[in-house]
Amino acid sequence: MSDLPPLETGVTGIRSRFVEDINGLRMHVLEAGTAGRPCLLLLHGFPELAYSWRKVMPALAAAGYHVVAPDQRGYGRTTGWSADYDGDLAPFRMLNLARDAVGLLAALGLRSVEAVVGHDFGASVAAWCALVRPDIFRRVALMSAPFAGVPPLPLGPQKPVPKPDIHAALATLPRPRKHYQWYYSTRPANAEMQQAPQGLHAFLRAYYHVKSADWAPNAPHRLPGWTAEALAELPGYYIMDLGLDMAAQVAPDMPDAAAIAANAWLPEAELAVYAGEYARTGFQGGLQWYRCRTSGLFEAETQLFAGRSIDVPAVFVSGASDWGVPDPRRGGADAGRGLQPHARLPPDPGCRALGAAGAACRGDAAAAGIPGGLAGRLTGSGGRARSRERHRHIVYRNGSDAAGSSRPGFSAAPRRDRTRHPW
Repeated sequence: MSDLPPLETGVTGIRSRFVEDINGLRMHVLEAGTAGRPCLLLLHGFPELAYSWRKVMPALAAAGYHVVAPDQRGYGRTTGWSADYDGDLAPFRMLNLARDAVGLLAALGLRSVEAVVGHDFGASVAAWCALVRPDIFRRVALMSAPFAGVPPLPLGPQKPVPKPDIHAALATLPRPRKHYQWYYSTRPANAEMQQAPQGLHAFLRAYYHVKSADWAPNAPHRLPGWTAEALAELPGYYIMDLGLDMAAQVAPDMPDAAAIAANAWLPEAELAVYAGEYARTGFQGGLQWYRCRTSGLFEAETQLFAGRSIDVPAVFVSGASDWGVPDPRRGGADAGRGLQPHARLPPDPGCRALGAAGAACRGDAAAAGIPGGLAGRLTGSGGRARSRERHRHIVYRNGSDAAGSSRPGFSAAPRRDRTRHPW
């Protein structure tokens, strides 16, 4: 894999290269804009790539930013990581992923960035970057995946409280189910997706489709609680049928030929880039991130930061078809208030729904990721670019800058893109 050339995106204004010796990695990076301009670091999620930001990077560069998007550890053309299921998971733990980001910036000669922007699992990395090194990551934007906060470190003697086995309860439902993150943590998951019976390209088409606003059953509502019966209300790509793998789970919802031909946010040629990369690397690199989460192996390490919050200006953007944050107009929880313990916010964090019918944020949308207009507001400098898709988003923001001034800071403009992805 080390002999691969940088990816040719085919997008005017985006260049690609490798950056050596990044925390043990040879990191593949996409860039747009002029080095020396204010920098934005974009971190993708699963199953994504740096390529997922291709439609927003030129807009951000045109707004005056130097935009950097790496293939993160375990993905794409970045090398130096192991896909061995029986290997060491420690390199994939969250604090080491944040260390990867710091190392990349250092190699680029950057002491700080204007903002770090993360989507899906990349939002978790972005959140930890902002929490641990606010001097480097001056602002943060989280997309689709809320930050759950630092694991608490209880004070004083604690009586053990037995926790219900949610997985056993899911398995005994009339329609037996299982949680997708625990499926992703199993040994067979990688091969079952990479070697999907319908073919990898077709699997990814169906997978991305069911996680988009194009899939009509995506109608989020507030769940009554963390019970098997409540979780079973989630779509099958979240709470899977017990006897199915992910390829089989999404296969029945494969869009027809006409829908594929009409898809403007992820044409076949662009989907082929994903299929080609994952055919070569498999999914295990990304799945290792899930295994770190579900195993709990590294929770004690993060408790070093117990009681800390994200204190830099922060914005959260989610689609109205995103199950991660329910739509308040459908009776869901207020996204901003739900996250308030983990970021310093004004009394009214300003969660609001925008537009008509919506979805969350994926880089494959028209200007997916974060548009120039919002990025300008992240830095208080304005911004010209706007995306063109007609979809509603829920926006949660901290309206002050790092110094506590009252300038717009993270006041978010209506942003519109096409698709959604889960936390």
